[in-house]
Amino acid sequence: MTNQPTPNYSKTVWKLVGVVSFMLALGFASVPLYDLFCRVTGFGGTTSVSETGSDVILDQTILIRFDASLDHNMEWEFEAPSEPMEIRIGETGMAFYTAYNPTDRPIAGTAAYNVTPYVAGGYFSKIACFCFTEQILDPGERVEMPVTFYVDPAIVDDPEASHIPAITLSYTFYETDLPEDEYAALDGDSE
Repeated sequence: MTNQPTPNYSKTVWKLVGVVSFMLALGFASVPLYDLFCRVTGFGGTTSVSETGSDVILDQTILIRFDASLDHNMEWEFEAPSEPMEIRIGETGMAFYTAYNPTDRPIAGTAAYNVTPYVAGGYFSKIACFCFTEQILDPGERVEMPVTFYVDPAIVDDPEASHIPAITLSYTFYETDLPEDEYAALDGDSE
């Protein structure tokens, strides 16, 4: 009988632990990386963000339409401006969305957005908006939420986007948990 050495599995185990750790880290990093990719490229209708308006305003106009929707669990009423807005490319526009809480309890919500057609996303620049900012409406409260934007003049140089006659800005509100201080205020009211 020959004496065969026993296999050493520790290298294999450490390699597998490394692969699993790498995959887990990649999973956590994928959301922020995808968000960055969408913001840079306008992929999926993600808009650009700007601190100021455009320095260039063209004579060419584009129609901006507005859309508002609610997640099926959200109890608010949410409305977009009813009329489209025709603006010159590069001109700063402002529109007001309206939210109303018809319930008897405070509700917190956060809006997500997109732009269609998707190819226009990289050219639609928001200067200020209510998206991704938690909004808390008390019972019966109605608020107007502004969004300030412009269409980047570079859109006219893009062969895929230069002939777009209209862009639709869509927001969807989702209910979120009330912050702890709001829960504390509610508990104090019930005593």
